[in-house]
Parts: sequence; structure tokens; C-alpha cells
Amino acid sequence: MSRILITGGAGFIGSHLADRLLADGHTVVALDNLFTGHPRNISHLSGHERFKFTKHDVTEYIYVDGKVDAILHLASLPSPVDYLREPIKTLKVGALGTHKALGLARAHKARFLLASTSEVYGDPQVHPQPESYWGNVNPIGPRGVYDESKRFAEAMTMAYHRYHGIDTRICRIFNTYGPRMRADDGRVVTNFIAQGVRGEPITVYDDGSRTRSFCYVSDLVDGIVRLLASDEVQPVNLGNSREMTVLEFAKTVHRLLGGSSEIVFVSPKDERTKDDPHIRQPDITRARQILQWEPKVSLEEGLARTIEYFRKLLAVEGT
Repeated sequence: MSRILITGGAGFIGSHLADRLLADGHTVVALDNLFTGHPRNISHLSGHERFKFTKHDVTEYIYVDGKVDAILHLASLPSPVDYLREPIKTLKVGALGTHKALGLARAHKARFLLASTSEVYGDPQVHPQPESYWGNVNPIGPRGVYDESKRFAEAMTMAYHRYHGIDTRICRIFNTYGPRMRADDGRVVTNFIAQGVRGEPITVYDDGSRTRSFCYVSDLVDGIVRLLASDEVQPVNLGNSREMTVLEFAKTVHRLLGGSSEIVFVSPKDERTKDDPHIRQPDITRARQILQWEPKVSLEEGLARTIEYFRKLLAVEGT
């Protein structure tokens, strides 16, 4: 059994990782400043003898008493609402936060896993996207603060691996969904489900022709755990290779909600869709070969679970 630190441990993916690691017999320390994470995501772990939560900002010096065998660095501002509103904070978390987390890994001689993103590929000119593709990112566009923060985090991680000999892993996470997402995070999954549950029109940006690939959170967590246990140092894509247009996705959500809301097309007047990738699909060949991993949960099954969660969440919040 290992003692594992998760930065961003009260977030959407981080909290699910905590559940999985505890179920596997590990001890978990969750670190989160609760800027995008929420106490409700880990409230069910309160009192668990192998779980500890510490409120802390990863851009500040990190101290953890006792041994740390592995660090899963998930702290970030990954949603459009957050990184467009807090561009400087986004860059600081990617740069300073990763530096502080790597420093902790060095101090404890701990294995380090960076949760990177498909956004490192930008608006891709190669399709589907393999790990060997260097990307097409606009560094000075509004999305650049998130894209470049993760690209820098990858560079920092590899520098610590090469210079300090830190045992590192990098996963590039594609669109992931499931319970514990925030209703107001501005992503297509939460936008469509929250709108539909509230009985509002489901708003599709532009003509809905952009493509995405959606991976259920339990599948992603399994991939991360497998990568952590592997010997692979180079980046590995984790995502669902089933590609579909945003409009197709909206129609699927609409059908699963019972067809009570209409689908409407809107053109945002702000920068939400500027530099938004037109296509996105992971090449998961390496994940299949190295980790013997691929997604198992169907979109319909995963969405049904997510919709159930949002019905309860929005009923409690009264929104």
C-alpha cells in the first residue's frame, strides 16, 4: 500500500481518483484550494482512516508530513469559464503549481504523474491526434493561457525527469465527463445537461459541426491508475476514440432527457469559441499497447449516470 498525494483532489477527476485509490488499498492525501473543486465531491470520505484533505494553493510551497510515494498532479483551471476569467491564475497553476509539485516529488523521491490535456494539440492539423504530434496552438489567443500552461507543465516534468532523475508520467486527457462536474463550468457536457434538466433550450454554438470524443470518468481513472503503475515516461493519450459532432452529442443528450427541450443554435459574442478546436479525436494506440487500456462505458450509459447526478444536484441547489 502506498501513500499518494492528489493535487486538485476535491475536483471532478481528482475526487474519483481518490475513490479508486482508496478502494485499491492506498492512503490518499487530497490537496485543493477549492477554487474549482468542491467539498461535496469528497464529503463521503470524511472520517475515512486512509484519507486526509488539506486546503492549499499549489502555487505556494507545498509541505506534506510523512512519506509520499506518488504524486498525481491534477490541479488546474481546465474549463473555459475559469481560464477565460482567470488567465493569470491559470498560467500560474500550470507553471508555479507544477514546479512546486515536482519539488515535492524530488524531496520525497516520489513518482510523479502530470495530468496534461488534449489542448496541447491546439486546433489540430493531424487527425486523429497521436502523442507524436506537436500541436497547433495559438500562444497569444485567449485559450493560449490554458494550452500553453499545460505544454509548459509537460516541458517542466520532462526537465525534472532528465535533470533530477524524477520518475515521471504524463497523461494527455481528452474530453471527460461524469458525476461531480460543475454545472457552471462552461463545457459542452454540463451546458447541455444542465440546460435540459432545467427545461431550457439546449444551445449549440455555431452550426455544431465541431467534433469531440467523450470518455466516462471511471474509464479515465482506470487509465491513469494503469499509467501510474507502468514504466512509461513518454506522454500517453487517454480518451475515447469514438468521435462525433457536437450537434450529434446534443441530440443524444436531448433524447436521453426525453426530448423536452429544443435544440437552438447560437453564435457567442465573446471569445468562448476563438481558437476552439474544430476536430478532436485521440489516437489511443499506445494506451492499448502499453497499458492494455481502452474505454468500456458506452456514451449512453455514462450520460444516463451523469444526467441522474445533475437532476439531484440542481434539485438541491434549486437552480
